[in-house]
Amino acid sequence: MHTDWRIVAGFPEVLRGQAAALYFEAFSGKIGGVLGRDGRGERFVASVIDPAFCLSAVSGDGATLLGIAGFKTKDGAMVGGGLAEMAAVYGWVGAVLRGVLLSALERDLADGQLLMDGIAVAPQARGLGIGSALLDAVCQHALKCGVAELRLDVIDTNPRARSLYERKGFAAGPTSQTGLLRHVFGFSSATTMVRTLA
Repeated sequence: MHTDWRIVAGFPEVLRGQAAALYFEAFSGKIGGVLGRDGRGERFVASVIDPAFCLSAVSGDGATLLGIAGFKTKDGAMVGGGLAEMAAVYGWVGAVLRGVLLSALERDLADGQLLMDGIAVAPQARGLGIGSALLDAVCQHALKCGVAELRLDVIDTNPRARSLYERKGFAAGPTSQTGLLRHVFGFSSATTMVRTLA
């Protein structure tokens, strides 16, 4: 267990593979059916994950990524990428099909808001307060950017995350249903939650 860790902006390039693996494992229930659990999904995430749009928890020796929190601004997102990046992994037909499906998960960025792009904590690092510390750090980053609100979506199959967000002052807003796409994405609904920043 790592008890010595720190929060850093982005992640060291040598930890890109760990960042992609951690993100993909945390959200494979949501995106694995589309991106593929055969190694291609993780490979795609590794090719597009952008340290400019995340904060990380790194072990004291700098060798292990213990957690990651992404966000989206008008300038980009932690996990973005376009059809060209997808085609490099899936071919053009596979890229177009996946792009259409993933567009159902896209969320518009409102003025004055920072949009969370997910928090993931490594299994061996859970219970150390890393998720909470990452969320606090993202709030501080948003304040530095002059943003008044932090927004995220939490899916119905992740009650632990929702509990954390509620403890951190997020208020639940509208809930959207996935309909038939629940069979693709593995969840039935997502609730928008917003925290107003001081």
